[in-house]
Amino acid sequence: MSSLMLGLTGLIIFLLLIFLRMPIAFAMALVGFTGFSYLTSTSAGMNMVVREIYSSFSSYTLSVIPMFVWMGFLAYYSGIGTRLYVFAYRLIGHWPGGLAIATQAACAIFGAICGSNTATAATMGAISLPEMKKYNYETSLATASVAAGGVLGVLIPPSVIFIVYGMATQQSIGKLFIAGILPGILLMLLYMAVIFLLAFRRPQIAPAGPVASWNERLAALRGGLLEVIIVFALSMGGLFAGWFTATEAGAVGAMGVLLVSLAGRNLSWEGFKKSLFDTTKTTAMIMLLVAGSAVFGRFMAVSRVPFELANWTGSLDLPAFAVMGFILLIYLVLGCFIDALALVLLTIPIFYPIAVNTLGYDPIWFGVIIVLVVAMGVITPPVGMNVYIIKGVVPDVPLELIFKGIWPFLLAIIVCLAILIAFPQIATVLPGMLTN
Repeated sequence: MSSLMLGLTGLIIFLLLIFLRMPIAFAMALVGFTGFSYLTSTSAGMNMVVREIYSSFSSYTLSVIPMFVWMGFLAYYSGIGTRLYVFAYRLIGHWPGGLAIATQAACAIFGAICGSNTATAATMGAISLPEMKKYNYETSLATASVAAGGVLGVLIPPSVIFIVYGMATQQSIGKLFIAGILPGILLMLLYMAVIFLLAFRRPQIAPAGPVASWNERLAALRGGLLEVIIVFALSMGGLFAGWFTATEAGAVGAMGVLLVSLAGRNLSWEGFKKSLFDTTKTTAMIMLLVAGSAVFGRFMAVSRVPFELANWTGSLDLPAFAVMGFILLIYLVLGCFIDALALVLLTIPIFYPIAVNTLGYDPIWFGVIIVLVVAMGVITPPVGMNVYIIKGVVPDVPLELIFKGIWPFLLAIIVCLAILIAFPQIATVLPGMLTN
């Protein structure tokens, strides 16, 4: 069997192992080790696995992950999400569909100190869904709006997926973070437009909430948004200004959330312990995925699948945007079955060289596109992690009812992708200013 055929066979076996419910990190490591050993030797395969796992777990760069993850869990357990929603609710809750629109604003702001789609969806779901139920929002719209809003948690910095993409492609994490700001705001506005249009056409599905006084709005501003501004200015502001590295920014951000929470007496001892436990569990999962993908990537390299695929793509008589559309379609299909983080780690060794080296796309722009397109997978069936999280928040709501409401928001993401492909400057202008 040729090395190319073995590589393609390995990909098929990997997908089969996933469908058999083997943990993705272990499936990547097993297929990678077996295939690499077959093409070289068992001894070389063992040495490669040990070296890759050790280098992954001992990497200073990877220490940025637990810092930003802890930052998000501290924000979750200290109730920052609740105060953000109150602020957004009092500001725009009286609009048609105002509660759902306020949820999008709260998701975007919470994403600025969270970096996780699941934490964003879980936090905002627990806070906003009871309010929307109280005002007789259509269940499908209410639940789907929160599930889709969780996507903003991985597009607006900090983002764990941006961190992993940056490490896998040797791109600046700071540039990737700042590149996600404008696309994140664009997607938030598109979500809001979708909700407003649905509520305008059928007011009964999303009745407007009460009008808050300006005193109530100012009180909510001081109690919610001010905390986020302080933490974001400390963490992301220092990173963008070049005062410290991404790893240091994560540590500063985590300490900032901790100090703000303690100063406001919003974090209990039990919440502090839970934040550490959840951070350890999530970090271990991410580190195993990174190590497994490193082993699998070495197998892909020696099998020459990425190189042959790049050569084949370069030989196609098609414009670059058509090839990119085909790549994004593959991501969309795979995202329906594979977790977003695992999908990035699995496919970057294959598609990154094609997009950047063969097609000539900007690697920072491509990172934003990849984060956006794999995020679609967290709201599409059958995996749809955010949808399952919302189902856990409201167990009495049928799963198919939540998925039914997702499609307008999925269309908003597709429109956002089309705009970013047509106007890549939206994602590259801020990183360009940072470089200058």
